[in-house]
Amino acid sequence: MTAGPLGLPWSATATRGADGAVAVGGVDLRALAAEQGTPAYVLDEASFRARARVLRTAFERAFAPLGAGVDVYYAGKAFLSVAVARWAHQEGLRVDTSTGGELAVALRAGVPGADIGLHGNNKSDAEIARALDAGVGRIIVDSLGELDRIAAAVRARGAGAPAAPVMVRVTTGVHAGGHEYISTAHEDQKFGLSVAPGPDGTSPAMTALERVVAAPELRLLGIHSHIGSQILDPEGFAVAAGAVLRLRADLAARTGYLAPEVDLGGGFGIAYLPGEVPLDPERIAKDLATTVDATCAELGTAVPRLSFEPGRAIVGPTTLTLYTVGTVKPVRLDDGRVRLYVSVDGGMSDNIRPALYGAHYHAAVVSRTGAEETVLARVVGKHCESGDIVVHEVQLPADVAPGDLLAVAATGAYGRSMASNYNHVPRPPVVAVLDGATRVLVRRETEEDLLALDLG
Repeated sequence: MTAGPLGLPWSATATRGADGAVAVGGVDLRALAAEQGTPAYVLDEASFRARARVLRTAFERAFAPLGAGVDVYYAGKAFLSVAVARWAHQEGLRVDTSTGGELAVALRAGVPGADIGLHGNNKSDAEIARALDAGVGRIIVDSLGELDRIAAAVRARGAGAPAAPVMVRVTTGVHAGGHEYISTAHEDQKFGLSVAPGPDGTSPAMTALERVVAAPELRLLGIHSHIGSQILDPEGFAVAAGAVLRLRADLAARTGYLAPEVDLGGGFGIAYLPGEVPLDPERIAKDLATTVDATCAELGTAVPRLSFEPGRAIVGPTTLTLYTVGTVKPVRLDDGRVRLYVSVDGGMSDNIRPALYGAHYHAAVVSRTGAEETVLARVVGKHCESGDIVVHEVQLPADVAPGDLLAVAATGAYGRSMASNYNHVPRPPVVAVLDGATRVLVRRETEEDLLALDLG
C-alpha cells in the first residue's frame, strides 16, 4: 500500500502514512481509537463543509443566468446533530427535517425557523403546531387530509394568525434510486400525491394544489418532487422536473396562480466503492437549469425559484466507521473458494443498510501496513443474525488479525441515523476531526443509558 491520499470512497482529507496508518482531518486513527474506543463514526468536518459549499455554489451558478434564485436544504434525515445542523447553516444551506425530533435538533442548533422545512407523510398535530410556533419556512404537505389539519391548526391560533406556508409533494411516476425501498416517486408507495389523472380527469396533486390556493389559512409556496435516493443516472431528474413544471403551468391556467417555487428534491448518488463515479454537482445543476429553462419557455411561464435537498451527497463521503477486528475465520464456499470472515466490534446496529438494502461498502485496515497478498473477505458484526454483514465482499491483507483497526468508508448517511440497540449494544459516538483535533459531537451510549430506560 502506498502512502498518500486514499481517494474515493474515502473523505477528502483521508491519507495513509508510510507506516500504513491512516489519518483523517490530521488525526491518526490509532490515536482516535485509543482515546474514544471503537466502534466510532469519524466525521471529517472540513470535507462536510466543502461538500456543502460545492453543492450550493453549483446550483446557484447554474440558475443565476436564468434569473432564478436557489435554496439548498441539507436533508437532516441522512444524519443530523446540533453541530452538523449548525455547520450546514453556516455554509449557506437551510435545513430539511422530517420529524419533530429532527425539527428540535435544528432549532437547538440555532437555525432560524424560516430556514427550516418540515417533511413527513404522517405528521402529528403536535408536530404541525410546533412547526407553526417555530415559524418554519415551509411545511411539505403529503396528503389531502393533512391540508385540513394544517388549516385547522392555523384557525386555532385565532384571527390574525399568518397563513401556513406549504408546498405540495407530488409523485411524478419516475422510478429512480438504488433500491425499491428508496425510490419515492413511483405510484405504489406512501409519499406524495399523484400527478396521474383520476376517474374525474383531475389528479390528486391538482386537487390538493387547488385546495391550497382556495384556503385562506394556507399559502402555496410551490410544488415538491423527490424521486428517490442514491441516484447515479441524472435523466430521472429532468423527466420529473418537466412533469412538475407542467403541473405548475396547469395550475396557473386553472386558478390564475403561478406557484413561485419548485423543489426537485435530492437523492444525488455518491461513490461507495473504488471505481464508482458519483453524480457531479456541476453537471446535474447545469443539466437541470437547461431543462427548467427550456420547459418554462415552452410553457410560457416564468422560471420559478428552485430548491434542492441533498443529504447523502453532503455527509455520506465525509464519515467512516472505525472498528477493531476480533474473530478472523476462514470459511470454505460451495464453489471451493475460501472466504475470510472478519468480525468487528459493531455491525448491523451501527449500519443496517447492508442487511436492509443489500448496500455495498468498502473497507480497509487502517492501523498498519498489511501484507501485499490479499484475500477475499467478508466483514461481519457481532450480532445474533447471519445477515449481520457490514461489507459483503472486499479484498483485505492476508495477514488481517485480531486487534487491527478496520475502517468502512462513506458511512455518513444513514449509519448513525438508522442505528439501533439491537442485542442491547450501545450506539457508537460521532467524533468530528479537523486540523489535527477531535471533538465528540454525539457521545457514546453506555449500558447505563440502556438500563435507564428499563423501568422493570
